[in-house]
Amino acid sequence: MLMRIFKSFFLIINYKTVITSAISLAAAYLCNEFNIKAEFPLYLISIAIVFPIVFSIDSAYKRREFALQQYADLKAHALSYYYGVREWVQPNKPHIAEEVKIEINELFETMSSNFLLDPEEAKKKEHEMYIRFSHLSARVAEFKEYGSAGSENSRLHQYVSKMLVSYGIMKNVFYYRTPITLRAYSKIFIYFFPILYGPFSASTFTDYSHGIGYLIAVLYSVILVSLDNLQEHLENPFDQVGEDDIKFEVGELNDAMIK
Repeated sequence: MLMRIFKSFFLIINYKTVITSAISLAAAYLCNEFNIKAEFPLYLISIAIVFPIVFSIDSAYKRREFALQQYADLKAHALSYYYGVREWVQPNKPHIAEEVKIEINELFETMSSNFLLDPEEAKKKEHEMYIRFSHLSARVAEFKEYGSAGSENSRLHQYVSKMLVSYGIMKNVFYYRTPITLRAYSKIFIYFFPILYGPFSASTFTDYSHGIGYLIAVLYSVILVSLDNLQEHLENPFDQVGEDDIKFEVGELNDAMIK
């Protein structure tokens, strides 16, 4: 349990943390050497940096939760499609349900691989998903020949339609992110903060030892950069980088499609 906590923590510590920490130390040292000291109000941090980052984190988390709900809907309607084929068509053609199972697995594998790509690359391969949806829809017409009723075929078409809606929403979450200008604003202040607060860090040397003063300077940078890294991990819930990403469990879906 403890190892997992440390592993999760170090996911938000990267080269940006090292850079900003180094800038903080250099700014504090130079301001102390040249006697540039000032006590700035700390609420500037919350107004200029923390509030925008927390807003972005909340927005990214809500997008992730919404995408997760849509993925659950997509998976549920895919299973409903398979179960419908199994109950309404398989008695006359036992191999049909197995074929549909393979097609659904391929659809989810294609979606999983596409969402791991860069958005520009994924856009070029988006037609592959619609080809697979189209094939599932076209198969419903074939089922009429195997004795399935019109109401049953209509229900299967509805399942495909709902799968398309869920996929469309997930696709929009993938392509469109939280406000870009807000994130750019936060990043600029995060990297300028160590320099801006150099005089404040130097002023703490009169109240604390130099070591504590440098530690305070580094802690400010580590906290702010960690929050920014956390927001970036949540920004794309499909890239499989952060621990909170949506996992496309194709094997689990395959096990749920019982013969």
